[in-house]
Amino acid sequence: MPPRTSIIVGSCNETTESPKKWRDRVMLKYRMRLIMLAVTAALTAYATASADIWRLAQDQDWKTLSPQGSDKFLLAVANAKKLVNTGRTEDARKAYDNLKSDFPDIAGPDLDAFIEAEIFYSQAKFTKAYRNYEKLIRDYPESKLRHAVLDRQFAIGTAYLGGQKKQVLRVIKLKGDDEGVRIMEKITDHAGIDSPLGLKAALAIAANYQKRELFDEVYLKWWEISLQWKRGQIAKEALLNMARAKHALYNKHPQQKRPFYNAANLSTARTYYLQFKSRYPKDAREIAVDQTIKQIDEQLAQKQFAIGRYYHKTGHILSANLYYDLVIESWPGTKAAESAMKLRSRNIDSQENGK
Repeated sequence: MPPRTSIIVGSCNETTESPKKWRDRVMLKYRMRLIMLAVTAALTAYATASADIWRLAQDQDWKTLSPQGSDKFLLAVANAKKLVNTGRTEDARKAYDNLKSDFPDIAGPDLDAFIEAEIFYSQAKFTKAYRNYEKLIRDYPESKLRHAVLDRQFAIGTAYLGGQKKQVLRVIKLKGDDEGVRIMEKITDHAGIDSPLGLKAALAIAANYQKRELFDEVYLKWWEISLQWKRGQIAKEALLNMARAKHALYNKHPQQKRPFYNAANLSTARTYYLQFKSRYPKDAREIAVDQTIKQIDEQLAQKQFAIGRYYHKTGHILSANLYYDLVIESWPGTKAAESAMKLRSRNIDSQENGK
């Protein structure tokens, strides 16, 4: 018999199978969906009027609700969720009370905690709602409501990242970006960044950092994602965004001052872009990666050229020529290399004329 309560949507079309065989086949196919997940997540299944809901009876034998009972349960759950989402708090409270009364087999302390959090959520008291959802996960780690709770937490985190203010001391309202990031980080801890929900949370964090131009944080988050998602579309996006973040870290400085900053970010960006070009040549052509690499080469050359110019101005001609040679040899075809060749020639002429 199945080890946990689950909701099975569907009807038996093959009348030749025994009820037991049909139940085993359907439960294997749908992998025993959690009955409590339907409270907040799987409510779209209400349209299937013939769904069977499995519950563990007092004799520890698995039973099913009648089709009529299934319809009633799904309708009650869908209605409660709709009331919560639209902020009709008292109606939502009554709906959940009726749910507990009509289906006592699913009632328990974790459901009570969930309902309490849901009420706060319906009132847009997101901080209190989040704390209660988090308390449910902590106090009832095996609760079948866990996935439903994480979905609600994700919605709260999304609201904060989207501009929702965080209320402090009942009066002061602060930007909720940092709170949203904290919530999303917690979700990745609970769900794992290798899970669909954990990945969604990590991507939301990266997007928020990008919006705020926190390029160090953007890079680190995509790097974290890349450690778990090594193939497919996410791996491709991670590599490209790491390259862009490193390049942006260098470009955030005023253009005339960029040569005076460390070129490590430029070199790293160039390495990532070359990897991207090698792995995804078609995509690289579409987004003109070659042009970006050319731009980075020019920036690297300009940085070395700027050092040569410094030595030149301070009278250290030999040191200046060494840097000019480096630019000419390492980045041929760049504007910096052209300028270095001209100054190098002048220095040679000056030395030959004894100046």
